[in-house]
Amino acid sequence: MTTHVLGDSTVMLGRSIKHVSRSLDTIITVTIMPIAFLLLFRYVFGGAIQTGSGNYTNYLMPGVLLIAIASGISYTGFRLFNDMRSGIFERFHSMPIARSSVLWGHVLTSMVANAISVVVILLAGLGIGFRTSAGVLAWLAVAGILALFTLALTWLAIVAGLSASTPDGASAFSYPLIFLPFISSAFVPTETMPGPVRAFAENQPVTAIVNSIRALFDQQPVGNDIWTALAWCAGILIIAYAFAMAAYRRRIA
Repeated sequence: MTTHVLGDSTVMLGRSIKHVSRSLDTIITVTIMPIAFLLLFRYVFGGAIQTGSGNYTNYLMPGVLLIAIASGISYTGFRLFNDMRSGIFERFHSMPIARSSVLWGHVLTSMVANAISVVVILLAGLGIGFRTSAGVLAWLAVAGILALFTLALTWLAIVAGLSASTPDGASAFSYPLIFLPFISSAFVPTETMPGPVRAFAENQPVTAIVNSIRALFDQQPVGNDIWTALAWCAGILIIAYAFAMAAYRRRIA
């Protein structure tokens, strides 16, 4: 982004952050629901699930973080749809600002809001036994993977917000994303799953991302999982960005 776009996007970021801070239901959903999943699996299902890991909270944490992000980005599409429906888009386009900053404001808001959500959930995890021996480089790698995952899903949310005809449609696309971790290695080892389910679980993006983050937290070799995870995130990001910009050009034409 050029300096002009960056400055305008920063202003749009401030505007969107104010909207988020005034929406209590958004804050509750994005933070409380993943923490509820964490507590549910840790204290209700945890005793019956065998993962081969000494600390089931550690095993859970990567998947819960991805659920939080998938839940959070649904509001990006919803806020974008509301901006379009209210006519504020036309107002912005009549002003001397970079047109792309309107989208980047929503994207940056998603990055900031989800980063805060991830920190809150990690703190909650520490309270119920999450422990990690990860060093600075491992934490930076985890942060990078989560940021890339958030960015990729955010641009999917932008596509939904630009293309939907109803508020529910703008956010409903995230429901499959929220439940995708349940058919992965996020909560149980894929080896325990029946054949077709296991094949799907082992070849979808969440499993590679979860395995990479879990290995980084435990200071274990990540193997090829991290490259698979990065490839999935980068591929989704490129495709979603292309579709989002095409949809945006159609809307402002």
